[in-house]
Amino acid sequence: MSNDKSYTYKDAGVDIDTGNQLVTNIKPLIKTTKRPGVMGSFGGFGGLFDLSQIKCQNPVLVSGTDGVGTKLKLAHALDDHSTIGIDLVAMCVNDIIVLGAEPLFFLDYYACGYLSTEQACTVISGIARGCQESGCALIGGETAEMPGMYQGNDYDLAGFALGVVDKNKIIDGSKIKAGQALIGIASSGPHSNGYSLIRKIIEAKAININQSFDGSTLGEKLLTPTQLYVQPILTLLPQTSVYGMAHITGGGIMENISRVIPRNLAIEIRKNSWPRLPIFDWIQEQGNIDDIEMLRTFNCGIGMVLIIDHNEMNLIIEHFATHDLDAWHIGQVITRTDQDVKLT
Repeated sequence: MSNDKSYTYKDAGVDIDTGNQLVTNIKPLIKTTKRPGVMGSFGGFGGLFDLSQIKCQNPVLVSGTDGVGTKLKLAHALDDHSTIGIDLVAMCVNDIIVLGAEPLFFLDYYACGYLSTEQACTVISGIARGCQESGCALIGGETAEMPGMYQGNDYDLAGFALGVVDKNKIIDGSKIKAGQALIGIASSGPHSNGYSLIRKIIEAKAININQSFDGSTLGEKLLTPTQLYVQPILTLLPQTSVYGMAHITGGGIMENISRVIPRNLAIEIRKNSWPRLPIFDWIQEQGNIDDIEMLRTFNCGIGMVLIIDHNEMNLIIEHFATHDLDAWHIGQVITRTDQDVKLT
């Protein structure tokens, strides 16, 4: 008779029962995000969505995917995973809204070395909150327990959003012209970009992230979730003409606006036309970062930019104010000469 041990998946570090318990625990969270078009129940092999339930004459699907980068390291350092899911949703839905698309549903991917149902539920609760605020349904996802790939309580996140826009209403930048105005919408902080540099500064200078800062702590300010722009923009679009939008993420203001501008045009940005949050002043001072590097790395207080006609500026700024969002006239579209961005 063989004395060889009989191994189980649990012996290898993967607990199927814990995974099943997580699915049971998060089902109430999933229900809070249900919207018209959702079919079937959570937990199948695929999520179903009935596009005929959406009022759209010529529907075009718009997809987006993203993660939250090394902001996850900060969440671990503070042992606060309650808002990182909002970041995940925001980084995806803010991307697809720039095309004028209404987010319909969201999928998440949660990968870890050891599955803690408490930690995973906290993360997914944030994802559900982000979906609720964006009007999209969390219709599925994947939890992967991979011992040896991730250490301790480490985990990684990825998100996938799908939206729809009428073919005749796609905002593709083709109507952008010189002289149109740039309206910047306030960010809530660094959002989910530039954290490798932020963490480098903290490590190099041995900074205590629990120190008091701007009414809370430095760590709490840095963990502020990414602003969701979906509902304010969706309610704005029927009222006015928006010719282009840019979600200010990696690459900052310098690169992201240029992505939506026709090649024969450029942008002029007035650097001092909006107030900058104290956290950006702190980052620049602590890292001795020059102005251009700041604008290339961080949103510097502007999370979304709209390109519109000058005569609609006041209407648009007032609209965002009703959604508790500050907005400013930060520049204009100009004829291209030798550079993509002119700073004044």
